[in-house]
Amino acid sequence: MVVNLISDTVTKPSQGMLDAMLSAEVGDDVFKEDPSVNGLEEEVARLFGKEAALFFPSGTMTNQTAIKIHTQPGQQLICDHYSHIYHYEGGGVSFNSGVSCRLIAGDRGRISAELIEDAINPPDFYHSPTTRLVSLENTTNKGGGAVYDFSEIKKIKTLCDQHQLALHLDGARLWNALEVTQETPEDYGAVFDTLSLCFSKGLGCPVGSVLLGSQKAIDHALRIRKVLGGGMRQAGFLAAAATYALHHHRADLAEDHKKAKELSAALEASKFVQSVAPVETNIVIFSLMPDQSETEFIQKLKAKGILFISLGKGKLRMVTHRDYTDSQHDYVLTTLTKLN
Repeated sequence: MVVNLISDTVTKPSQGMLDAMLSAEVGDDVFKEDPSVNGLEEEVARLFGKEAALFFPSGTMTNQTAIKIHTQPGQQLICDHYSHIYHYEGGGVSFNSGVSCRLIAGDRGRISAELIEDAINPPDFYHSPTTRLVSLENTTNKGGGAVYDFSEIKKIKTLCDQHQLALHLDGARLWNALEVTQETPEDYGAVFDTLSLCFSKGLGCPVGSVLLGSQKAIDHALRIRKVLGGGMRQAGFLAAAATYALHHHRADLAEDHKKAKELSAALEASKFVQSVAPVETNIVIFSLMPDQSETEFIQKLKAKGILFISLGKGKLRMVTHRDYTDSQHDYVLTTLTKLN
């Protein structure tokens, strides 16, 4: 048995999703003539109460497009020091937009209005870059799937409005956050200027992310997507997968979260594990005892067919997902219990 807990991006399309893809009505999306893509964009925009949406091949591209929309070269954005846009998007913030990042050490990837206010550069101080954008990530990847308190997000929005800053959400795993909070998509749409939503993680699609915003922002995004090479032709086959996931896969996220909590409990009980970060959604981050070798621990479990990764600096990660079956889960729990 091979159990892949490296990421929730390793999933394969469900049979229902494959059927939806095969029966999709398609056109040329570069000419905005693909009915399946157009339908997905309209549905997601309605769901979040935004004027428009645009389908992209990746969440990195949606984030980078949003940064480009909101900033000019030489300006600065504020984000947590764990942020995906800083660590895992190939330096695109500087490469694509000529923008610098002001990094804040928040709480498991979450930053507060108070911390942000201290990081805003005085607009008349020409020695420092002009602060223009705040980017939040929900849930947080390196923070172990932590979820923002929405009341704090509203405080951040008020602060941004006071300082005329744009507010972007890297919502790659927002679907997971929505599963465990009382907020609705409309709540998030009302607060953020732009939102990036991923379908190829918890919802199990093979490809695809959406950027949401005002009609003006999305018109601008269409041009940027073209420049970045993100225009796709018969993309409706992929959009059909996302639409199917939106209708049929969201409810399954609760099971991913339940399994993650059970993994956390098993790891905490292991004599090899020093600590496990709080688990709120589907990401489990843990650290080994000081006398344990990460490389040897990873290889030991790999030999038993269990795959996961190191994030560096003493942090290991397991991620549950819709292809992580009940029998696989039982096997992993049993293996962790018997490990010596």
